[in-house]
Amino acid sequence: MGLVFKKTVTKNNNIILELEDPTSAISCIINKEKMHSPEEINTINNIVEDEVIAVTGSIRRDALFVDEIITPNTVIKEKKYADQEVLAAFTADLHIGSKMFLEKEFENFLNWINLSSDFESPIDPYKIKYLFLVGDLVDGVGIYPEQDAELSISDIYAQYEKCAELLSQIRKDIKLIICPGNHDALRLSEPQPPLSKEFAKPLYALPNAVFLSNPSFLNIAQTQKFVGFDTLLYHGYSFDYFINTVNSIREKGGYNNPGAVTKFLLQKRHLAPTHQSTLHIPDTKTDPLVISRVPDLFVTAHIHKLGVSSYNNIISISCSCWQGKTTFQEKVGHEPDPCKLPVFNLKTRAVNILDFN
Repeated sequence: MGLVFKKTVTKNNNIILELEDPTSAISCIINKEKMHSPEEINTINNIVEDEVIAVTGSIRRDALFVDEIITPNTVIKEKKYADQEVLAAFTADLHIGSKMFLEKEFENFLNWINLSSDFESPIDPYKIKYLFLVGDLVDGVGIYPEQDAELSISDIYAQYEKCAELLSQIRKDIKLIICPGNHDALRLSEPQPPLSKEFAKPLYALPNAVFLSNPSFLNIAQTQKFVGFDTLLYHGYSFDYFINTVNSIREKGGYNNPGAVTKFLLQKRHLAPTHQSTLHIPDTKTDPLVISRVPDLFVTAHIHKLGVSSYNNIISISCSCWQGKTTFQEKVGHEPDPCKLPVFNLKTRAVNILDFN
C-alpha cells in the first residue's frame, strides 16, 4: 500500500507505478493484457498521482508485478428516508457583483421561495427548510486578469452588502447553510475557513444563516426517530484539474457531466487526490480533504453545471449558477446551466429541478 508517486506508460502500453510510503518506494508493473474486465481497465486508467492504492502481486528483481489493484472506494450506503416531509434546496455561484449576475431570475426564485409567486412547480416551497449556498456568493475583485471590466460592483464590501440584501428576503424559517468558494474574499487554499467576518459582515447579521468551511461535513433533519442525512459540501476547485487530465471523465462529457467527477472523487475517497489539483494547506496530523466519513449527500458547485447522480446510494448534487456566460467561459468553451434549482425531498429521496430562466 502506498501513494502513487509517478505513473508511466511504456512502449508496450504497460504501466509502471512508483509507490511510496514513509519508509521506501517500489516500482509496480501492470501488464494490461492480464487486466481484462472493464472494471480493472477503468481502475488502471483512472489512477492519478498522489492517490493511495494497494496492490497484490509477486516481487521479482526489486519490482512488484501486479495481479490486483485495490482502491479505497466508498461503501454502499443504506438508503435513508426522513420521518417527515422536509425539503432541501441547493444553489451556488451567485457571483453577485458581476455584470453577468442574473438578478431578475434570482428575484423570481426569491419570490417563489417566499410564497409570493405564481410560478408553477410540482413541490410546495413552504416545505423547504434548508437552502444550501455552496460558494462563490460574490464575484470577488482581482480574481482573474481584467475582471474589473466585467464587474457591476467593483467594491468587495459592496458585493457582500448586495448579497446580504438579497438573502435577507428569504423566509426566516429556512436555514441558510453557507460555505465559501474560490471567488469569495478569503484565502484560496483549501480547506477554506468560513466566510470572512470582516468582508462578509452583513451576511453574519442574518439570523437564519449558518457559516461552514469548505469542505465541510454536517448532518441535517435529525429527529428523535431519524438519524438525519450526513451531508458533504465541497465547492469543487479541484474539478478543473481532473476534468482536464482524466480521460474517462472527459470521455463522459467533462464539464457537462458533473456526476462523472463526483463519482471519481468518491471512489478515491478524497476531494483532491492529486496534490497539484488544488492549493492545499498540508497538516501534519490529518488531511481535511480525505472523505473519511461516507456521506448520504455530496453537494458540489464551481463548474456552473447542474447535475444529479447516484453512486453506492450516495446522492451527488452539482449546483447550478446565477451568472451568464463570461468571457473566460466563452474562450474555453464552457456552457453554463444557470438559474436551475434542485430540491431534494428527504422523505422520498426524490429530486425535482425548477427552472427560473
